[in-house]
Amino acid sequence: MADRTSSSIAVAVSRTAVMKVIVDFVFYPDWATGVRSADVLSAGQDGRPVQVRFGLDAGIIKDSYVLAYQWDGDAAVRWHLAQPGSMVTEMSGAYVLDDDGPGTKVSYELSVGTRVPMIGLLKRRAEKTIIETALKGLKSRAESIP
Repeated sequence: MADRTSSSIAVAVSRTAVMKVIVDFVFYPDWATGVRSADVLSAGQDGRPVQVRFGLDAGIIKDSYVLAYQWDGDAAVRWHLAQPGSMVTEMSGAYVLDDDGPGTKVSYELSVGTRVPMIGLLKRRAEKTIIETALKGLKSRAESIP
């Protein structure tokens, strides 16, 4: 899983405001396309989720899997697959947040592996679609919260 796909977007709110949206998994089905559920299984001493079970319904891929999270304050969060699903066999990624004037530059990187082999170009195209959709949803959600 050495290849990663990445993209970024400018969000017109602070890093803290963006991170509050990222941390609030209960609302992922509202803004993260394909996510049907996100249940926090465990949290760290700071209250931030450490393991989250996701229910995914992304067209032909319907699955449930667990991600493990590592938080770096309001600067970044990284994750990896803790429990694979029936389709998703590998996953790692990160949101990295940088101050950008009064707003935030949000960078998202992702690598996904599935039981169904995918040609590299198709895999990267699917990852790019996931990333672009997630970034637009995150931006919309973060900018809509007062």
